[in-house]
Amino acid sequence: MKSQLGQLLRFGLVGGVNTGTFFVLYLLLHPYMPYFAAYSLAFVLAMVGSFFMNTYFTYRTKPTWKKFLLFPLTNITNYVIQSVGLLVLVSWVGTNEKIAPLIAAVIAIPFTYVLSRRILVPGAGSAAGSGAAPAAPAAPAGPADDPQRPEASSASTV
Repeated sequence: MKSQLGQLLRFGLVGGVNTGTFFVLYLLLHPYMPYFAAYSLAFVLAMVGSFFMNTYFTYRTKPTWKKFLLFPLTNITNYVIQSVGLLVLVSWVGTNEKIAPLIAAVIAIPFTYVLSRRILVPGAGSAAGSGAAPAAPAAPAGPADDPQRPEASSASTV
């Protein structure tokens, strides 16, 4: 439980840094392209940084190509929630285009945490975060997934 609390706090810190990075990129890109294009490009660029911050700092695991390629799946839900939120806030609510992405990002945080934990932390399935006992013991992590094993240092990383 203490480990998960630490992860959650680190996730919040990384999320703040990532949101700031995204927002600065968005503001830099917005004068040169429509707001939604600037939003999308800033989102993709910030996602790459988020992957590395979350693997090294939040979950303290080793990045691998597999995780790097799966990580965008965690952000699909985030992107959909933020995109819908952005469009609703700007088009229907009349929120300023410069502020709306921040509001939409806050709404997506809980979803992103759960999904990123499942992809970046081996064995962090639904039972791990719910307090329920797992149905079966987790399979041992392979060398590429366990940063504590000596063989992991030779694993392909990003």
